[in-house]
Amino acid sequence: MKPIVNVYSGLFIICCALAIYSCKPKTTGWPQFRGAENNMIAAGTDYATEWNDSLNVLWSAELTGAGWSSPIVVDDQIFITSAFQEKAAPAKEPVAQPNPTQGTPPPPAEDSTYLQEVYRWELICYDLKTGKELWKQVAHTGSPRIKKHAGSTYACETPVTDGKRVYTYFGMTGVYCYDLSGNLLWQKDLGDFTTLNSWGTGSSPVVYNDQLYIQVDNEESSFMVALDAATGNEKWRVDRDEKTNYSTPVIWKNKVRTELVTTGKTARSYDPVTGKLIWELKMEGQMSIPSPVYSIEHIYLGNSGGRDEPGILYSIKAGAKGDITPADSGLVSNGVEWTVRDAGISNPSPLLYNGLLYLLSGRGGELRCMDAATGELIYLEKIEKVAACLASPWASGDQIYFYDERGVTQVIQAGKEFKALSQNKLDDKFWASVAITEDAYIFKGVKKLYCVKK
Repeated sequence: MKPIVNVYSGLFIICCALAIYSCKPKTTGWPQFRGAENNMIAAGTDYATEWNDSLNVLWSAELTGAGWSSPIVVDDQIFITSAFQEKAAPAKEPVAQPNPTQGTPPPPAEDSTYLQEVYRWELICYDLKTGKELWKQVAHTGSPRIKKHAGSTYACETPVTDGKRVYTYFGMTGVYCYDLSGNLLWQKDLGDFTTLNSWGTGSSPVVYNDQLYIQVDNEESSFMVALDAATGNEKWRVDRDEKTNYSTPVIWKNKVRTELVTTGKTARSYDPVTGKLIWELKMEGQMSIPSPVYSIEHIYLGNSGGRDEPGILYSIKAGAKGDITPADSGLVSNGVEWTVRDAGISNPSPLLYNGLLYLLSGRGGELRCMDAATGELIYLEKIEKVAACLASPWASGDQIYFYDERGVTQVIQAGKEFKALSQNKLDDKFWASVAITEDAYIFKGVKKLYCVKK
């Protein structure tokens, strides 16, 4: 009888495991900025390869608010954020010109007219199949707490979902958590701080193992904070010796451990559970805009360059500890596999695909292809008539895609030999990165939200 008992015991365990698994939230789609694995790689196989305003656009939805944030997808729901201006500031009074005979004029008064503006910050849910607006929730209505640059918006951060809740971070306006039906579960104020040149904030939240991580870099008091995803209660917080940055952290599950990796003037890895520092790398370059990409062996990260300074890129090995900055301006260390000082990394995040790294310039249409194992340059090609590129490139099948702010998508053959294949065009302005489902692309422009599908 003993073998029979063992069989029944085994079946019982299997059934329990299946029951537990079935109770877990199941998500499909694109749950955060750059996808579930932060890699911008399409998981499906049957995507449209050609599109324009009248070809392979399943639906489009008019947008009214403003936001550079990217869309996310969970099951059959698309989520976007926006900030809608309800009241503009009054026109400025003309400033009298100083009289030269009266000596040095006083410095101009700080512009505080933004305090008279009124915005409403929104989370909007659309039906993936039809583009119909399912619900809209206003997170906050009121005057902005910080000044905004004319080229920015008050909704630059991409929301994130764990399949149970949707988390929106509106920078200095606060954090808001909703269930998938639009019910507000909690909200939290993380403070308001000045940002460089009023460019605002841009680092998107990350959720992992029921904790929400937010990088709050600014000109006054930068920090990294972990919140309980269910309640918003603070789990840990660490100060950051950083100024304004825009890169989004990543959860790096490598062959040694799981890490929370951030970039800035210094790249840092934290223990996601405790916030304890694991390693740090003092980087060159200018401010941190692009986010890292990774494999189980290495993580690739760097900073954007300035006008006369190419961006720099590092390959860091799994298992690194302590200060891994190469000594004496070197290129390698006990944690750094290789360094490329003139990598040309820019606003778009790198793309790692089939052992190759693709780096897209923010301006000029330059595309670099590098060997991920060595950092060796495979090719550097300039595509003509490409406007500014803010969105990250993506890969599907044997093709690489990227689009500029004018909505022109370049289609490039993946691999070591450069070959431009075709172009696609949507009549809109695009800074947001694409969201990718199993068979469709979701583009968020200034005027419309688009679903491109065969």
